[in-house]
Amino acid sequence: MKKHEILNKILKILSNYLKINIIFGNNYEKDRMLLRGILNQCLNLKGIKEDFYILQDKLLRLELNEKTIISKKNLKFKNNIALYFGDITLIKSDAIVNAANDEYLGCFIPCHNSIDNIIQTYGGFQIRDELLTLKSLPDYERQFVKVTKGYNLPSKYIFHVAGPHIVDKITENDKNHLARCYTECLNKAKEMNLKSIALCCISTGVYNFDNALACDIAVDTVEKWLKDNKYDIKIIFDVFKEEDCILYERRLQTKAYKSKKID
Repeated sequence: MKKHEILNKILKILSNYLKINIIFGNNYEKDRMLLRGILNQCLNLKGIKEDFYILQDKLLRLELNEKTIISKKNLKFKNNIALYFGDITLIKSDAIVNAANDEYLGCFIPCHNSIDNIIQTYGGFQIRDELLTLKSLPDYERQFVKVTKGYNLPSKYIFHVAGPHIVDKITENDKNHLARCYTECLNKAKEMNLKSIALCCISTGVYNFDNALACDIAVDTVEKWLKDNKYDIKIIFDVFKEEDCILYERRLQTKAYKSKKID
């Protein structure tokens, strides 16, 4: 079955499930964006036909097969740290880090260009399902990092972590919060015996953390953690803005492996 045929079936299922009239079938790219926007706004899909998940997974895997997966062999590591400029959903590692919002349910803004939205779009709706399930666990509030499977992504797991929001000046609490995001992700990776993790630029987007300061905190925190823990893990800093690429290249004294940027 071809991609557009699968996409049409998915949209038909959603149209019936949501009881709305969806016009589709003329243009794959427009229909694909339509699907993304609809799913972004759904809290859950309780009672939807099981075929939805089967078809969604087929579509996402066909799309992934058309892209270039980034593995550790593509990257140049220096002291167990590498730099990648591109789409974090293409990295094949044990875990990737998602800069989550405070609700830990994903981005509900249709087709928003946030890392949270992109990860859930290409990982599959199961990510939101699992995040909802985690909320019912007794130790949920104590989990600084919420862990889900990667589902249709090349990586095994997703570490969801909410960084600090900057409204006015950056405070010491904000700096400590950001550093803790990286520390807790690495602690969780060690706890799970993972051997590779891709770290995103937490809080530098709509949360307004200064990019240069965030870069220094991230690198300082990771380097200190590696020194203190003596744990063998490959760490990939993922950036998707030219500004961040320049900052991290300068700080790490290395060139980024560059792929296609997030659109």
